[in-house]
Amino acid sequence: MTTPPQELPDSLKTALRGKFLVFDGPDGSGKSTQLVMFLKAVRDAGIEVTEVREPGGTEVGEKIRDALLDHLDRETMSLRCEMLLYMASRAQLCEQLIAPSLKKGHLVVADRFVSSTYAYQGTAGGIPIAEIDAAAKIAMQGTEPDATLIFDVDQDTAASRLNPLLDRMEAKGAAFHAKVRQGYQDLIKSDPTSTRYLRVDAKGTPDQVFGNILDVLTDRFVENR
Repeated sequence: MTTPPQELPDSLKTALRGKFLVFDGPDGSGKSTQLVMFLKAVRDAGIEVTEVREPGGTEVGEKIRDALLDHLDRETMSLRCEMLLYMASRAQLCEQLIAPSLKKGHLVVADRFVSSTYAYQGTAGGIPIAEIDAAAKIAMQGTEPDATLIFDVDQDTAASRLNPLLDRMEAKGAAFHAKVRQGYQDLIKSDPTSTRYLRVDAKGTPDQVFGNILDVLTDRFVENR
């Protein structure tokens, strides 16, 4: 690599404008650390970027986030309720922020998106993929990511990175999170051309992982590499 690991190469500075990228992966994958590094790099490069997170990102979405991630003492949230709340937050986010930002030519970077629903509520939770597809079509109204970066790391490494103050999703246990990882790997396998779901090896140091991000984005968006 000819550039410092936390600087965007010139080829990507042009290629990423107006794109919609998602950072996703199991809890403990290091996704959040890399998201901070990436956003700094694109802003340093002078790229107009809109940062969003799921669930949340809007006033309505943040209220939904509180309900989804808090530990509930009085009753257990049903799985379909959980899935539909994520979709409701996503619908508001797409209409209020993502679609308008893309029309302006901004780079949009989302901390999680519909790929999380496939992995958590689908593969790990058991909701049929067809049901998730139908709900996503209503929520997203054609707003699709140009690429989803999936940060892949073994379960032991991921567990060692989790915050001891776990939210409701993080606290579901090892067996659940093994299924989540399998869900993400299934998404990668479903995309043999590596244009929709991009696997990022997330086991190394932060700088090494950032270099892996630049490599997969260059392979995806820069012609004649």
